[in-house]
Amino acid sequence: MTHDVFNQAHPLTGHDVSADAPLLAGVRREGADWAIGELHRLGRLAGSEQAQEWGRLANDNPPVLRTHDRYGHRIDEVEFHPAWHELMTVAVENGLHASPWTAARPGAHVARAAKFYVWSQVEAGHGCPISMTYASIAALRHSPALAAEWEPLLASRSYDFGLRAPAGKRGLLAGMAMTEKQGGSDVRANTTTAEPLGSGAYALTGHKWFNSAPMCDLFLVLAKTGKGLSCFLLPRVLPDGTRNAMRLIRLKDKLGNRSNASAEVEYDGAVAWLVGEEGRGLRTILEMVNMTRLDCVVGSAAGMRAGLTQALHHTKHRAAFGKRLADQPLMRNVLADLALESEAATTLMLRLAGAADKALRGDRAESALRRTALAVSKYWVCKRAPMHAAEALECLGGNGYVEESQMPRLFRESPLNGIWEGSGNVAALDVLRVLSREPDALEAFFAEVAQAAGADRRLDDAADRLRKSLSDLDDLEGRARRVAEDMALVLQGSLLVRLAPAAVADAFCASRLTGEGGRAFGTLPSGLDLDTLIARAATA
Repeated sequence: MTHDVFNQAHPLTGHDVSADAPLLAGVRREGADWAIGELHRLGRLAGSEQAQEWGRLANDNPPVLRTHDRYGHRIDEVEFHPAWHELMTVAVENGLHASPWTAARPGAHVARAAKFYVWSQVEAGHGCPISMTYASIAALRHSPALAAEWEPLLASRSYDFGLRAPAGKRGLLAGMAMTEKQGGSDVRANTTTAEPLGSGAYALTGHKWFNSAPMCDLFLVLAKTGKGLSCFLLPRVLPDGTRNAMRLIRLKDKLGNRSNASAEVEYDGAVAWLVGEEGRGLRTILEMVNMTRLDCVVGSAAGMRAGLTQALHHTKHRAAFGKRLADQPLMRNVLADLALESEAATTLMLRLAGAADKALRGDRAESALRRTALAVSKYWVCKRAPMHAAEALECLGGNGYVEESQMPRLFRESPLNGIWEGSGNVAALDVLRVLSREPDALEAFFAEVAQAAGADRRLDDAADRLRKSLSDLDDLEGRARRVAEDMALVLQGSLLVRLAPAAVADAFCASRLTGEGGRAFGTLPSGLDLDTLIARAATA
C-alpha cells in the first residue's frame, strides 16, 4: 500500500435537500406551508445515495433511438436506462408534473415549484417532460372538450411508459414541438402545414428541428392552416392503437441534458386536433411557454443551490495551507457570494410561483406582476446560472473537473434554461414587448418594488435610475439586455430587503446595486456579515 486516503470530502449523501432556509421561508410565505412535510420527504429521498446513483446512471447511459425493429418495421421508439424510469416515477408520484391543476387549495403551484426545485437537484434532464406536462394543461384549456378528455390522464400520478393507445394507459406525459430548422425562435417562419380531415381532425405535414422529449404520449405542435399559425394536439399513438405518422429522424447530441431525449421529427400526414382558435396558435401555445419559463427559473435556481451545496460540503472537509478551505478568508468571500446569488434566485423563484398561483386563481394584480417579473427573471436568473456553476466547480479545484464529482454535469446543464423557451435576446426583447404593450404590468412591477421603498437608500437609488432608463426610448432595443438585468436586480433587491435577514439584504445591495462589489464571484466588499450568508446556506 503506497498511501492512505485523507483530506478528501466524504460523499455528500444522507442529507435533506429541502433543508434550505430561503426555500422553506418562501414556501411558507407564499401560502404552501401545508406542503412542508411532503417537501421534506422528497428532500430526504433526493439526498439519498440511491437517488444520486439514479442521476449518475441516467446520464452515463443516455437514451437510444430505435427507428426500426429487426424485421424492418418502423417503430420510432426511444430506450432509456432503468434509472431514468426511477427518476420519472418519483417525479410523477409526487405530482411534479400536474398536481396543481387538480388541487383546490391555494399555494398548489408554489408547492409544486418547491418540489421541482428539490428533485431537480438530483438530475435535471428528466425535468423536461415533467415540466412540459405541467405546462401543457394551461394550453389545452383553450379547448375545453380536449382538456376534459386528456387532462385526467395527464394529471394522473401513475408513470406508465411506453407507446400504447392513450385511453389504455394509467397516465400520460406531454411534450411540445415549435421550432423548425429555418426559423428557430422565429416560429412565424414555420412551414409545417395542417389540412382539415373532417370531424375536427387535421393532417400535419412537415418537420420540427427540436421536438422536446419525443417519447411522450402527446405533443402540442405549431402548424399553419389557411388562417395562419395554429396549435394542435398530436398523439404518438392514435385512439385505435395505430402509430401516428410522426417519424423520429435522430436524437440531438447535446452539450448537457444528456439523460433526456430531444429529437428532429417529420410529420407525414400525422393526425392532430386543433387547440384553441385557428390562426391564434402562438397565443395558445404561449400559455404553455409561460409555465415552462417559470420552470426555467426554478431549474436554474435549483442548479445554483446544488452547486453551492457541493462547494460548501467540499470546502468544509478539505484543508489547505494549514486550515480548512471554508475558513480561508478569500474562499469565505466566494462561498458567501455564491450563497447570496442562490438565495436571491430562490426568493425570486418562489415569488414568481406565488404570483402564478394567485394569477391562475383570478388575481389580476398578480397576473400583471407575473407578466413582467417572469420575463426579467427568465433572462437574468438563467443567465447567471452558468457563471455560478463555474465558480462552484472551481471551489472543488481539480476534483470539481472530474466527472465523478457531478460538477461537470451541473456545468454542462447550466446554459440550457437560458436557451430553452427563448434565448437571452429573445427573453430581453420579450421584456420590452411587455413594457410597450401592457402598461399595467410595469405598474405592477414598480408597485412590488415600492413595498421596500425607504428601507435601503441603495435600493431606492437603483429603482430611480431604472425609472429614468425606462423613460429614455433612445436605442431601447439595443439596451434590452441591460434593461432586463436592471429590472431583475431591483426586483431581487426589493424582495431581499423586505424578506431576508438584514445581512443578506445589505450584501446584495452593496454588491449588486452599487459599484462597491466586483464582477466575479468572491468580490463582496469589506465589512459585510459573511457568517450569516454562509450559515443560511449551510442548513443542508
